[in-house]
Amino acid sequence: MKRFDELTVGELYEILKLRIDVFVVEQNCPYHEADDLDQAALHVFLEGEDGVQAYLRVMDRGVESEHVSIGRVIASKRGCGLGGRILQEGIAVAKERFDARAIYLEAQVYAEGFYETAGFRRISDPFDIDGIPHIKMLRAPDEA
Repeated sequence: MKRFDELTVGELYEILKLRIDVFVVEQNCPYHEADDLDQAALHVFLEGEDGVQAYLRVMDRGVESEHVSIGRVIASKRGCGLGGRILQEGIAVAKERFDARAIYLEAQVYAEGFYETAGFRRISDPFDIDGIPHIKMLRAPDEA
């Protein structure tokens, strides 16, 4: 886990490449991936032999939400547990670094079940972000 100004140029490149490869190219969704929130975030990532394997960012209250928030959750490979590992790491960082009780995120609708397994619950109807349906989710303080 590193703050923006602690990332090496190589780490930042790998993180942005992974995010663009999946969120922009794979999902065929042209949008501004570099959204000016990275500078306020803690960047949590897992590295392997091939570089960054999983990533998310954690932001304090007031940056994206009234709650501590998690976003840009991504894994280079699906179905091997990387997503769950990085999400649990992000939850731990949110609690340890920002004393998070509730944690907010905006999830693509198809991933609702994934986040529910980590204790997040839907708190909104679906809404559109750049042509992809999303929902707001919250992990309450007492969720496992």
